[in-house]
Amino acid sequence: MKYLITGCAGFVGYHLVKKLFDEQKDIEIVGVDDLNNYYSPKVKKKRLNQLKKDARFKFYKMDISKFESLYKIIETERIEVIVHLAAQAGVRYSLENPWVYEKTNCMGTLNIFESAKRLGIKKVIYASSASVYGNLDGNWSEDKPLNDPISLYAATKLHDEQIARVYYNLFGFKSIGLRFFTAYGEYGRPDMAFWTFTKNILNDKPIDVYNNGDMERDFTYISDIIDGVIKAINYDCDYEIFNLSGGKEHNLKYIIECIEKESKKQAIRNYMPIQLGDIKKTSADITKARTLLGYSPKISIEEGIHKYVSWFKKNKKWIDKL
Repeated sequence: MKYLITGCAGFVGYHLVKKLFDEQKDIEIVGVDDLNNYYSPKVKKKRLNQLKKDARFKFYKMDISKFESLYKIIETERIEVIVHLAAQAGVRYSLENPWVYEKTNCMGTLNIFESAKRLGIKKVIYASSASVYGNLDGNWSEDKPLNDPISLYAATKLHDEQIARVYYNLFGFKSIGLRFFTAYGEYGRPDMAFWTFTKNILNDKPIDVYNNGDMERDFTYISDIIDGVIKAINYDCDYEIFNLSGGKEHNLKYIIECIEKESKKQAIRNYMPIQLGDIKKTSADITKARTLLGYSPKISIEEGIHKYVSWFKKNKKWIDKL
């Protein structure tokens, strides 16, 4: 099997490539990533350098919004399955630079589907986001109608799902969308709360706590996310969308307390009002993923934070230099 994985130097992409190589011997993976500077490219290059150690991995630095370049790679490499993880991430940054979200998330995803359709690729697995639910009340299930995103990032991810649906309706093209719920873990993103909280607590610096910490998230440890992605790759269907989460929401204050415990340090809290585009609570219904994919998250928030802070301490020297 020959895979194309977009966003291969990103947090989820890096872990997916590693896991696929661990589990499957007779595969090749072509990775693409633009290595942009939304957060330190040094983190992306550190991940990428590890992937390049495997002879089964081939990398192209490219922008997926450029159709001809993307199409040529997929055609030349004779790709069989596409896992599309590349995206401009970050709810807050979309308030500053909305154009890059439209270019990467919308045009990039359209280019993936159009290339796959023209070249007869069997299936596309693509990353959506929990943010598409907005501020809906109650547990969020995949059958809920969605028409009220509260950030541009969320709107682009909802657009991606609609593109996938159109390609299925018009051409019978198979795809699976995965709504990730706040992934965290080793080699995570420096712009996310887990990274900034841990780094600042270890260095005795203040942390910004938005909405006075009265936010709840359904956090998902990276190994559970990757397990769900691989199960989706192996699942045969025409068109589906699945929630992937840890299966339980936690208050932000409790997350900070867990990081404090593992760091053996007290956080210096700087309480802030809620930011534009932030969702107050995420709560996934993962019944569908459990039933159809056999997905079952295994890492509790306490175990996940223990693993994460331990990794952070071991890597603190280069992290502090970023």
